[in-house]
Amino acid sequence: MNSSNPPFSPTTAQDPSGSTHIRSFVHRRAHITPGQEQAIAQWLPQWSIPYRNELLDPAQAFGRMASTILEIGFGMGETTQQIAQARPSDNFLGVEVFNAGVGALLKRIHEHDLHNVRIIQHDAVEVLRDMIAPGTLAGVHIYFPDPWPKKRHHKRRLIQPAFIALLASRMAEGAYLHCATDWEHYALQMLDVLSGASELQNTCDGFAPRPDYRPLTKFENRGLRLGHGVWDLIFTRRASAHAAPPLEIA
Repeated sequence: MNSSNPPFSPTTAQDPSGSTHIRSFVHRRAHITPGQEQAIAQWLPQWSIPYRNELLDPAQAFGRMASTILEIGFGMGETTQQIAQARPSDNFLGVEVFNAGVGALLKRIHEHDLHNVRIIQHDAVEVLRDMIAPGTLAGVHIYFPDPWPKKRHHKRRLIQPAFIALLASRMAEGAYLHCATDWEHYALQMLDVLSGASELQNTCDGFAPRPDYRPLTKFENRGLRLGHGVWDLIFTRRASAHAAPPLEIA
């Protein structure tokens, strides 16, 4: 994430019903280390959940009943690992499409003996739509999603009204949504989209201070030293009486 976007051919994800949605990612040739490849070969079957067009049973997937926190786009897994270590009573379901990131998080799971993390390597929209039951998530983390900085690519940004409506429908009442970005323009768009979602309520007047549970990554620390800003947003799910039905992702 946060990397510049090389030229690409526009693609959409096709679902069985024939509808499509614009992907917020593009598969590119990315460097993967031998250690990450080995981690995928050795530990993917143990800690991953295959994408299926059927609802996930979190208790079965994690081997226990616990609050489920969804993280969309965990990158190299540094933040996922640290939060999962600090909150062992919660289950963390990480969704990521890129092999290098999946391999990196698998290495962290193994090295830190984490048992409360599972991975789904698939498009987050389809995972939410097909595998997550309504009203079941206790929290959602979306940290530093691809900002797609060029104006003509803004339609590819993940935080859009239809996606947020779908996401909110999968959150339990009182569940939280925590987003963070280091692109001010995207931060303002996030604030506008989230504030416009009737299902959600801002916990702050505008942007939120970084909560203690979200650690500073090496990338973020480097940016802060260079004077770059970081914007956090924390919203909660309203009671269902205030909620609107999810929009169709287009």
